[in-house]
Amino acid sequence: MTDPHPHSLPSGPAGTAPLHYHLMGIGGIGMSAFARLLAARGQRVSGCDASATELTAQLQAEGIPVAVGHAAAHVSDAVFGPVDVLVASEAVPKTHPELVAARSAGIEVRPRMTLLDELLRVPDSIGVIGTHGKTTTTSMIAVALLGAGLDPAAFVGGIVPEFGSNARVGSGPFVAEVDESDRAFAELGCATAVFTNAEDDHVGGAQATYWETVEEQHAGFARFVAQSGRVLLCADWPGLEALCAGAPERLSYGQALGADYRAVNLRLDAEGTDFTVEYRGVVLGEARVGLPGTHNVLNALAALAVTHLHGGEFARAASALAAFRGPGRRWQRIGELNGALVIDDYAHNATKVAAAVQAARQTGRRVRVVFQPHRYLRTQQSWPRLADALMDADEVLLLDIAAASEAPIEGIHARLISQRMADNGHTGIRYMPDRDEVVRTLRATAGPGDIIVTMGAGDVWKLSRELAGVVA
Repeated sequence: MTDPHPHSLPSGPAGTAPLHYHLMGIGGIGMSAFARLLAARGQRVSGCDASATELTAQLQAEGIPVAVGHAAAHVSDAVFGPVDVLVASEAVPKTHPELVAARSAGIEVRPRMTLLDELLRVPDSIGVIGTHGKTTTTSMIAVALLGAGLDPAAFVGGIVPEFGSNARVGSGPFVAEVDESDRAFAELGCATAVFTNAEDDHVGGAQATYWETVEEQHAGFARFVAQSGRVLLCADWPGLEALCAGAPERLSYGQALGADYRAVNLRLDAEGTDFTVEYRGVVLGEARVGLPGTHNVLNALAALAVTHLHGGEFARAASALAAFRGPGRRWQRIGELNGALVIDDYAHNATKVAAAVQAARQTGRRVRVVFQPHRYLRTQQSWPRLADALMDADEVLLLDIAAASEAPIEGIHARLISQRMADNGHTGIRYMPDRDEVVRTLRATAGPGDIIVTMGAGDVWKLSRELAGVVA
């Protein structure tokens, strides 16, 4: 590595004081990671968010001041001192008072993706893209690199237990989760793009976080790959090869014949999967992922492939992954209820839901899911697929839709999912919008042979804590 500090963000001309970055939405999982990386590199950081949360409290404890609510005074009155750069996502309207105040004062307004672009412009950057699995795969890559004796920096859309954070400062390589819901991602690139899959999430809406068509979104994936030095793509996912046609160098991973990195000889058990890793027909070694589900085998394989590409020691990386238990809200073990295992998972679209149900089935327990549909538009687009993805669960307790600031759509309701499941013969589906009733039901009926999975991208996670008696 030629630069001993390859992941520092600009602090102005040499000899000048650090810049003051003010981050709107600092309580978000991505923006809070930026805050931590900026602060660790000596920048002055402040922020604001609509409400106080555990994450904003953590940032304040780390010395990053956070205001509750949004106001022009944050920049015009220099509440936290004069601001040099205001950072906001593309989802923030350009007419927002804070943005207007910043522009009026001549303060630079920087999109969040511009910060990520600066981080990725280093020789050993790794950008994880795709519709599913980005957070887990990014976490696994960082954990594997660290286990292999390297010193990774990381930007993750979830809390990584090994780091106790969603960010890690290190000398490199730098691994980042790149979220396609921000359309500006398509203007970025990196040294190694890890491409997990491509489906139709975040498509069809007028919101800033949606693409108009799936073709437009997938073209964004293709641009990111073409602007990267090489791509490591999942050979098991149909259509990725075509999207990677413009990549300067292509490598693949998966179970498919012909993949450069292959997972073979899978041995599944209730807690995870053992497998053998081959590189172009040569055995690199044995590995284990301590999370159930074949999708997690692929995530771990990608991490081991990246470690191999960066010269890390395979056995040490594999050992670190075997001990990895997942980032927050990705198959997160919360505790027990009457001997039943309580898991929380972020799965919210059909592919993720089906993978989470399959992982639960792998445990050999009775699978009981508490599912919260996410967003009216997403439910409108995919309720039949969501219903089908839940069919393999033994029981489903269905909550109302988490609006996520969307206005209701006439005729779109969680009962569409429950009715389709019942029509298709599922006898364990119950629409149960009363959360207290969900808790009472599970407390009265849970037993040692059960696994209870709270599932969705909304606030369903709170129920898992309540069921397991864990303080949220």
